[in-house]
Amino acid sequence: MSRIKYLVIGALACTVAGVAQADQTRWVSDHLSTYVRSGPTDEYRIVGTVASGDRVTLLATDGDYSRIRSQGGDTVWIKSADLQEQESVAEQVPALKARADELQSRLSSINETWEKKVAGSTELLNARQQRIAELEQHTASLNKQLSQAQSQSRTYKARLDSEKDDLLMRYFVYGGSVAGAGLLLGLIVPHLPRRRKKRDRWF
Repeated sequence: MSRIKYLVIGALACTVAGVAQADQTRWVSDHLSTYVRSGPTDEYRIVGTVASGDRVTLLATDGDYSRIRSQGGDTVWIKSADLQEQESVAEQVPALKARADELQSRLSSINETWEKKVAGSTELLNARQQRIAELEQHTASLNKQLSQAQSQSRTYKARLDSEKDDLLMRYFVYGGSVAGAGLLLGLIVPHLPRRRKKRDRWF
């Protein structure tokens, strides 16, 4: 009698007392594998199990239980607390893996592009550093030549100054000699005996 009573209650729950709902997708909780029953109370017998993460279709609810259709097509009852509206991890894994693969591919592409940019920048930097080194070497060579030219210029200037002094000294000596000789000649000439002119005599 008790068995019939539960069956009648279950039928009424589905037709009159139960809250009819449109078919909705649910997932068995990821935290467990749970038993399913033939009716909406713990008094109904266990008719199987559903694995965590399984996709099921919600048909109706009654109290703490929900009537579902499994992927195999069986219509059974399960505790509402064992259902979740979020997609199960098991079904999310392929999408997550595809997303991870896509991100990895994009990351590899970005990394490859970045490495090319870094390689190009490094090559350009090396070329500039080499050019700078060449310019520095050329500048050092020019500075050395300038230093040598300045040293030679100072040497030539000193030599020119010395030769100038020597030339002036020669001019002074020569001028003094000429002046002295002229003065001496001027003093001597007046005292020289004059030569008498011969007179022509006619006999």
